[in-house]
Amino acid sequence: MSRAELIERYQAIPLPTKSEEHWRFTDLTGFDPDSYTAAGDAPASLAATMLEIDASGMAAVGEAGITIEHAPEGIRFELLTDEHPLLGTLVGHSEKFAAHNAAMWEHGLLVHVPKGAVVEKPIYIRVTNAIEGGSLFWRLLIVAEAQSEFTVIEEYASASAELSGYSNAVVEIIVEEGARVEYVSVQNLSQSTWHFASHHATVGRDAELDWVAGGFGSGGGKVWIQNDLAGQGATSRVTGAYFVDNEQKLDYDTFQEHIAPNTTSDFAFKGVLRDTASAVWRGMIRVEKGAQKTNAYQENRNLLLSKTAHADSIPGLEILANDVRCTHGATLSQVDREQLFYAMARGLSRQEAERLIVRGFFQDVLDRIDLEPVRTALAAALEARIPQA
Repeated sequence: MSRAELIERYQAIPLPTKSEEHWRFTDLTGFDPDSYTAAGDAPASLAATMLEIDASGMAAVGEAGITIEHAPEGIRFELLTDEHPLLGTLVGHSEKFAAHNAAMWEHGLLVHVPKGAVVEKPIYIRVTNAIEGGSLFWRLLIVAEAQSEFTVIEEYASASAELSGYSNAVVEIIVEEGARVEYVSVQNLSQSTWHFASHHATVGRDAELDWVAGGFGSGGGKVWIQNDLAGQGATSRVTGAYFVDNEQKLDYDTFQEHIAPNTTSDFAFKGVLRDTASAVWRGMIRVEKGAQKTNAYQENRNLLLSKTAHADSIPGLEILANDVRCTHGATLSQVDREQLFYAMARGLSRQEAERLIVRGFFQDVLDRIDLEPVRTALAAALEARIPQA
Protein backbone atom coordinates (compact mmCIF):
# COMPACT_ATOMS: atom_id res chain seq x y z
CA MET A 1 0.00 0.00 0.00
CA SER A 2 1.13 3.56 -0.69
CA ARG A 3 1.62 6.07 2.12
CA ALA A 4 -1.57 7.86 1.02
CA GLU A 5 -3.53 4.61 1.25
CA LEU A 6 -1.99 3.88 4.66
CA ILE A 7 -3.03 7.32 5.92
CA GLU A 8 -6.58 6.63 4.75
CA ARG A 9 -6.45 3.26 6.48
CA TYR A 10 -5.28 4.85 9.74
CA GLN A 11 -7.96 7.55 9.58
CA ALA A 12 -10.67 4.95 8.97
CA ILE A 13 -9.86 3.03 12.17
CA PRO A 14 -11.54 4.58 15.22
CA LEU A 15 -9.57 5.32 18.37
CA PRO A 16 -9.92 2.30 20.72
CA THR A 17 -12.38 2.61 23.59
CA LYS A 18 -12.85 0.78 26.88
CA SER A 19 -15.69 -1.20 25.30
CA GLU A 20 -13.01 -3.25 23.46
CA GLU A 21 -11.65 -6.14 25.50
CA HIS A 22 -7.96 -5.38 25.01
CA TRP A 23 -8.52 -1.73 25.94
CA ARG A 24 -10.88 -2.32 28.86
CA PHE A 25 -8.48 -0.88 31.45
CA THR A 26 -6.88 1.88 29.34
CA ASP A 27 -8.88 5.05 28.76
CA LEU A 28 -7.82 7.17 25.77
CA THR A 29 -10.50 9.80 26.32
CA GLY A 30 -9.06 13.21 25.48
CA PHE A 31 -6.03 11.83 23.66
CA ASP A 32 -5.66 12.98 20.06
CA PRO A 33 -2.65 11.42 18.28
CA ASP A 34 -3.01 13.91 15.42
CA SER A 35 -2.48 16.91 17.70
CA TYR A 36 1.27 16.30 18.04
CA THR A 37 3.92 17.85 15.80
CA ALA A 38 5.58 15.37 13.44
CA ALA A 39 8.79 17.20 12.61
CA GLY A 40 11.54 19.23 14.25
CA ASP A 41 15.24 19.85 14.45
CA ALA A 42 16.17 19.12 18.07
CA PRO A 43 19.18 16.81 18.41
CA ALA A 44 18.60 13.28 19.69
CA SER A 45 21.53 13.34 22.08
CA LEU A 46 19.98 15.61 24.71
CA ALA A 47 18.43 12.92 26.92
CA ALA A 48 20.38 11.40 29.77
CA THR A 49 20.98 7.69 29.32
CA MET A 50 20.13 4.94 31.80
CA LEU A 51 22.67 2.60 30.21
CA GLU A 52 26.43 2.86 29.94
CA ILE A 53 27.16 0.39 27.17
CA ASP A 54 30.41 -0.62 25.48
CA ALA A 55 28.78 -1.04 22.09
CA SER A 56 29.97 -2.40 18.77
CA GLY A 57 27.41 -0.23 16.97
CA MET A 58 25.55 2.88 18.08
CA ALA A 59 22.79 5.08 16.68
CA ALA A 60 20.84 8.08 17.98
CA VAL A 61 17.25 8.59 16.84
CA GLY A 62 15.17 11.76 17.20
CA GLU A 63 12.51 13.84 15.49
CA ALA A 64 15.20 15.30 13.20
CA GLY A 65 16.43 11.92 11.99
CA ILE A 66 18.99 9.20 12.72
CA THR A 67 22.70 9.49 13.36
CA ILE A 68 24.66 6.24 13.05
CA GLU A 69 27.72 6.96 15.15
CA HIS A 70 29.45 3.71 14.25
CA ALA A 71 28.49 0.30 12.92
CA PRO A 72 29.89 -3.18 13.54
CA GLU A 73 31.96 -4.66 10.77
CA GLY A 74 30.41 -7.37 8.63
CA ILE A 75 26.74 -6.61 9.29
CA ARG A 76 24.11 -4.27 7.85
CA PHE A 77 23.40 -1.50 10.36
CA GLU A 78 21.74 1.12 8.19
CA LEU A 79 18.70 3.25 7.50
CA LEU A 80 15.52 1.29 6.83
CA THR A 81 13.55 1.96 3.66
CA ASP A 82 9.98 1.28 2.51
CA GLU A 83 11.32 -1.14 -0.10
CA HIS A 84 12.66 -3.75 2.32
CA PRO A 85 10.80 -7.02 1.56
CA LEU A 86 10.46 -8.01 5.24
CA LEU A 87 9.10 -4.67 6.41
CA GLY A 88 5.56 -5.07 7.74
CA THR A 89 5.54 -8.87 7.54
CA LEU A 90 5.03 -9.20 11.30
CA VAL A 91 3.32 -5.93 12.27
CA GLY A 92 0.68 -4.84 9.80
CA HIS A 93 -1.79 -1.97 9.84
CA SER A 94 -5.03 -3.45 11.16
CA GLU A 95 -4.65 -1.88 14.63
CA LYS A 96 -5.03 1.90 15.10
CA PHE A 97 -1.54 2.73 16.35
CA ALA A 98 0.28 0.24 14.13
CA ALA A 99 -1.58 1.79 11.21
CA HIS A 100 -0.50 5.26 12.34
CA ASN A 101 3.11 4.09 12.43
CA ALA A 102 2.86 2.45 9.00
CA ALA A 103 1.45 5.67 7.54
CA MET A 104 3.78 8.17 9.22
CA TRP A 105 7.15 6.62 10.05
CA GLU A 106 10.20 8.33 8.62
CA HIS A 107 12.96 7.14 10.95
CA GLY A 108 13.88 3.46 10.91
CA LEU A 109 16.90 1.21 11.22
CA LEU A 110 17.79 -2.18 9.82
CA VAL A 111 19.98 -4.56 11.83
CA HIS A 112 20.81 -7.53 9.57
CA VAL A 113 23.40 -10.02 10.79
CA PRO A 114 24.57 -12.59 8.21
CA LYS A 115 24.71 -16.35 8.61
CA GLY A 116 27.13 -17.56 11.26
CA ALA A 117 28.27 -14.07 12.31
CA VAL A 118 28.89 -13.44 16.01
CA VAL A 119 28.85 -9.83 17.24
CA GLU A 120 30.57 -9.82 20.62
CA LYS A 121 29.46 -6.39 21.88
CA PRO A 122 25.86 -5.08 21.89
CA ILE A 123 24.36 -2.86 19.21
CA TYR A 124 22.91 0.15 21.02
CA ILE A 125 20.11 2.46 19.82
CA ARG A 126 18.86 5.53 21.70
CA VAL A 127 15.44 6.88 20.72
CA THR A 128 14.74 10.38 22.08
CA ASN A 129 11.68 12.60 22.11
CA ALA A 130 13.26 16.06 22.25
CA ILE A 131 10.52 18.46 21.09
CA GLU A 132 7.71 19.76 23.30
CA GLY A 133 4.46 18.40 21.91
CA GLY A 134 6.36 16.39 19.32
CA SER A 135 5.58 12.98 17.84
CA LEU A 136 8.19 10.39 16.96
CA PHE A 137 7.35 7.41 14.74
CA TRP A 138 10.13 4.86 15.03
CA ARG A 139 10.67 1.58 13.16
CA LEU A 140 13.23 -1.18 13.76
CA LEU A 141 13.72 -4.34 11.72
CA ILE A 142 16.10 -7.00 13.09
CA VAL A 143 17.07 -9.97 10.92
CA ALA A 144 19.22 -12.74 12.41
CA GLU A 145 20.35 -15.18 9.76
CA ALA A 146 21.00 -18.82 10.65
CA GLN A 147 23.54 -19.51 13.45
CA SER A 148 24.21 -15.81 14.06
CA GLU A 149 24.58 -14.40 17.59
CA PHE A 150 24.21 -10.80 18.75
CA THR A 151 22.49 -8.34 21.12
CA VAL A 152 20.41 -5.26 20.32
CA ILE A 153 19.60 -2.70 23.01
CA GLU A 154 16.96 0.02 22.56
CA GLU A 155 16.46 2.86 25.01
CA TYR A 156 13.51 5.25 24.78
CA ALA A 157 13.90 8.57 26.63
CA SER A 158 12.75 12.19 26.72
CA ALA A 159 15.07 15.18 26.61
CA SER A 160 13.56 16.42 29.89
CA ALA A 161 11.21 15.11 32.57
CA GLU A 162 8.66 17.85 31.78
CA LEU A 163 8.50 17.26 28.03
CA SER A 164 5.15 16.15 26.61
CA GLY A 165 4.97 14.04 23.47
CA TYR A 166 3.67 11.06 21.52
CA SER A 167 5.90 8.05 20.88
CA ASN A 168 4.86 5.36 18.41
CA ALA A 169 7.23 2.43 17.78
CA VAL A 170 7.14 -0.78 15.75
CA VAL A 171 9.81 -3.46 16.12
CA GLU A 172 9.96 -6.63 13.99
CA ILE A 173 12.46 -9.37 14.84
CA ILE A 174 13.17 -12.38 12.60
CA VAL A 175 15.35 -15.07 14.19
CA GLU A 176 16.31 -17.76 11.69
CA GLU A 177 17.39 -21.36 12.29
CA GLY A 178 19.87 -21.84 15.11
CA ALA A 179 20.40 -18.11 15.71
CA ARG A 180 20.66 -16.59 19.20
CA VAL A 181 19.41 -13.04 19.76
CA GLU A 182 19.22 -10.90 22.88
CA TYR A 183 16.87 -7.94 22.56
CA VAL A 184 16.56 -5.30 25.29
CA SER A 185 13.96 -2.53 25.20
CA VAL A 186 14.00 0.00 28.06
CA GLN A 187 11.42 2.79 28.17
CA ASN A 188 12.05 5.83 30.39
CA LEU A 189 10.03 8.55 28.65
CA SER A 190 8.65 11.53 30.54
CA GLN A 191 5.41 11.03 32.43
CA SER A 192 3.79 13.55 30.07
CA THR A 193 4.44 11.31 27.05
CA TRP A 194 2.04 8.83 25.49
CA HIS A 195 3.85 5.68 24.36
CA PHE A 196 2.44 3.03 22.02
CA ALA A 197 4.54 0.16 20.69
CA SER A 198 4.10 -3.09 18.79
CA HIS A 199 6.96 -5.57 19.17
CA HIS A 200 6.62 -8.84 17.22
CA ALA A 201 9.20 -11.60 16.81
CA THR A 202 9.27 -14.90 14.96
CA VAL A 203 11.71 -17.58 16.13
CA GLY A 204 12.86 -20.34 13.77
CA ARG A 205 13.99 -23.93 14.21
CA ASP A 206 16.31 -24.44 17.22
CA ALA A 207 16.70 -20.65 17.53
CA GLU A 208 16.66 -18.64 20.77
CA LEU A 209 15.34 -15.18 21.61
CA ASP A 210 16.07 -13.68 25.02
CA TRP A 211 14.02 -10.51 25.49
CA VAL A 212 14.17 -7.91 28.30
CA ALA A 213 11.50 -5.19 28.65
CA GLY A 214 11.87 -2.37 31.17
CA GLY A 215 9.05 0.11 31.80
CA PHE A 216 9.72 3.18 33.93
CA GLY A 217 8.36 6.20 32.05
CA SER A 218 5.42 7.52 30.01
CA GLY A 219 2.07 8.61 31.37
CA GLY A 220 -0.12 6.27 29.35
CA GLY A 221 -0.38 4.13 26.25
CA LYS A 222 0.00 0.45 25.42
CA VAL A 223 2.80 -1.98 24.55
CA TRP A 224 2.16 -5.15 22.54
CA ILE A 225 4.71 -7.99 22.77
CA GLN A 226 4.27 -11.08 20.59
CA ASN A 227 6.56 -14.06 20.06
CA ASP A 228 5.83 -16.67 17.39
CA LEU A 229 7.58 -19.99 18.05
CA ALA A 230 7.52 -20.91 14.38
CA GLY A 231 10.25 -23.57 14.10
CA GLN A 232 10.64 -26.89 15.88
CA GLY A 233 12.81 -26.52 18.98
CA ALA A 234 12.46 -22.71 19.10
CA THR A 235 12.84 -20.99 22.50
CA SER A 236 11.86 -17.54 23.70
CA ARG A 237 12.22 -15.94 27.10
CA VAL A 238 10.80 -12.53 27.99
CA THR A 239 11.67 -10.78 31.24
CA GLY A 240 9.75 -7.64 32.19
CA ALA A 241 10.25 -5.19 35.06
CA TYR A 242 8.30 -1.99 35.62
CA PHE A 243 7.96 0.65 38.34
CA VAL A 244 5.23 3.30 38.15
CA ASP A 245 4.27 6.14 40.47
CA ASN A 246 2.30 9.40 40.56
CA GLU A 247 -0.54 8.99 38.01
CA GLN A 248 1.28 6.75 35.51
CA LYS A 249 -0.64 4.07 33.65
CA LEU A 250 1.19 1.18 31.93
CA ASP A 251 -0.53 -1.42 29.76
CA TYR A 252 1.25 -4.57 28.53
CA ASP A 253 -0.39 -7.07 26.18
CA THR A 254 1.73 -10.19 25.60
CA PHE A 255 1.11 -13.15 23.28
CA GLN A 256 3.01 -16.44 23.06
CA GLU A 257 2.11 -18.22 19.82
CA HIS A 258 3.34 -21.84 19.64
CA ILE A 259 3.13 -22.94 16.02
CA ALA A 260 5.71 -25.75 15.79
CA PRO A 261 6.30 -28.79 18.07
CA ASN A 262 8.89 -28.98 20.87
CA THR A 263 8.91 -25.22 21.49
CA THR A 264 9.44 -23.37 24.77
CA SER A 265 8.36 -19.93 25.95
CA ASP A 266 8.84 -18.29 29.35
CA PHE A 267 7.31 -14.89 30.18
CA ALA A 268 7.94 -13.31 33.60
CA PHE A 269 6.77 -9.76 34.38
CA LYS A 270 7.07 -8.03 37.75
CA GLY A 271 5.98 -4.54 38.72
CA VAL A 272 5.90 -2.20 41.69
CA LEU A 273 3.31 0.56 41.94
CA ARG A 274 2.79 3.46 44.30
CA ASP A 275 0.76 6.69 44.65
CA THR A 276 -2.26 6.45 42.30
CA ALA A 277 -0.41 4.64 39.50
CA SER A 278 -1.93 1.67 37.68
CA ALA A 279 -0.71 -1.17 35.47
CA VAL A 280 -2.39 -3.73 33.27
CA TRP A 281 -0.88 -6.97 32.06
CA ARG A 282 -2.80 -9.27 29.75
CA GLY A 283 -1.02 -12.45 28.67
CA MET A 284 -2.13 -15.18 26.28
CA ILE A 285 -0.51 -18.52 25.45
CA ARG A 286 -1.87 -20.08 22.28
CA VAL A 287 -0.81 -23.57 21.21
CA GLU A 288 -1.72 -24.61 17.66
CA LYS A 289 -2.88 -28.13 16.79
CA GLY A 290 0.49 -29.24 15.48
CA ALA A 291 2.54 -27.79 18.33
CA GLN A 292 2.84 -30.94 20.44
CA LYS A 293 5.40 -31.07 23.29
CA THR A 294 4.98 -27.33 23.88
CA ASN A 295 6.34 -26.03 27.19
CA ALA A 296 4.97 -22.57 28.01
CA TYR A 297 4.87 -20.44 31.13
CA GLN A 298 3.72 -16.94 31.97
CA GLU A 299 3.54 -14.98 35.20
CA ASN A 300 2.81 -11.47 36.40
CA ARG A 301 3.52 -10.35 39.98
CA ASN A 302 2.65 -6.91 41.34
CA LEU A 303 3.63 -5.24 44.60
CA LEU A 304 1.62 -2.21 45.77
CA LEU A 305 3.31 0.39 47.94
CA SER A 306 0.13 2.42 48.48
CA LYS A 307 -3.56 1.67 48.95
CA THR A 308 -4.46 3.86 45.98
CA ALA A 309 -2.25 2.05 43.44
CA HIS A 310 -3.99 -0.52 41.23
CA ALA A 311 -2.96 -3.44 39.02
CA ASP A 312 -4.89 -5.84 36.79
CA SER A 313 -3.46 -9.21 35.69
CA ILE A 314 -5.28 -11.25 33.06
CA PRO A 315 -3.52 -14.50 32.08
CA GLY A 316 -5.03 -16.73 29.42
CA LEU A 317 -4.54 -20.10 27.72
CA GLU A 318 -5.81 -21.31 24.34
CA ILE A 319 -4.59 -24.87 23.75
CA LEU A 320 -5.44 -26.81 20.59
CA ALA A 321 -2.86 -29.62 21.08
CA ASN A 322 -3.14 -32.48 23.58
CA ASP A 323 0.46 -33.13 24.63
CA VAL A 324 1.64 -29.86 26.17
CA ARG A 325 2.70 -28.28 29.44
CA CYS A 326 1.27 -24.78 29.91
CA THR A 327 1.11 -22.94 33.23
CA HIS A 328 0.51 -19.40 34.38
CA GLY A 329 0.34 -17.34 37.53
CA ALA A 330 -0.62 -13.84 38.67
CA THR A 331 -0.41 -12.17 42.08
CA LEU A 332 -1.24 -8.80 43.55
CA SER A 333 -0.16 -7.87 47.06
CA GLN A 334 0.57 -5.04 49.45
CA VAL A 335 3.88 -4.84 51.27
CA ASP A 336 3.87 -7.64 53.85
CA ARG A 337 3.33 -6.20 57.35
CA GLU A 338 5.29 -8.99 59.01
CA GLN A 339 8.27 -8.36 56.75
CA LEU A 340 8.06 -4.65 57.53
CA PHE A 341 7.86 -5.30 61.26
CA TYR A 342 10.79 -7.73 61.14
CA ALA A 343 13.02 -5.22 59.31
CA MET A 344 11.97 -2.23 61.43
CA ALA A 345 12.51 -4.20 64.63
CA ARG A 346 16.16 -4.42 63.60
CA GLY A 347 16.61 -0.68 63.38
CA LEU A 348 15.52 0.17 59.83
CA SER A 349 13.10 3.01 59.15
CA ARG A 350 9.85 2.17 57.36
CA GLN A 351 11.22 3.58 54.08
CA GLU A 352 14.47 1.64 54.40
CA ALA A 353 12.47 -1.52 55.13
CA GLU A 354 10.28 -0.96 52.05
CA ARG A 355 13.36 -0.47 49.89
CA LEU A 356 14.77 -3.77 51.15
CA ILE A 357 11.50 -5.60 50.41
CA VAL A 358 11.25 -4.13 46.91
CA ARG A 359 14.85 -5.10 46.13
CA GLY A 360 14.05 -8.66 47.14
CA PHE A 361 10.83 -8.63 45.10
CA PHE A 362 12.69 -7.82 41.88
CA GLN A 363 15.79 -9.93 42.49
CA ASP A 364 14.67 -13.08 40.68
CA VAL A 365 13.69 -11.03 37.62
CA LEU A 366 17.04 -9.25 37.61
CA ASP A 367 18.82 -12.60 37.93
CA ARG A 368 17.27 -13.65 34.60
CA ILE A 369 19.12 -10.86 32.76
CA ASP A 370 22.45 -12.09 31.39
CA LEU A 371 23.92 -8.75 30.31
CA GLU A 372 25.62 -7.24 33.34
CA PRO A 373 25.36 -3.55 32.22
CA VAL A 374 21.62 -3.99 31.60
CA ARG A 375 21.09 -5.82 34.88
CA THR A 376 22.97 -3.09 36.77
CA ALA A 377 21.12 -0.26 35.00
CA LEU A 378 17.68 -1.74 35.65
CA ALA A 379 18.53 -2.38 39.29
CA ALA A 380 19.70 1.25 39.63
CA ALA A 381 16.54 2.54 37.92
CA LEU A 382 14.36 0.54 40.29
CA GLU A 383 16.42 1.71 43.24
CA ALA A 384 15.98 5.34 42.19
CA ARG A 385 12.19 5.01 42.19
CA ILE A 386 11.92 3.55 45.69
CA PRO A 387 11.27 6.25 48.34
CA GLN A 388 14.41 7.43 50.08
CA ALA A 389 14.75 7.23 53.85
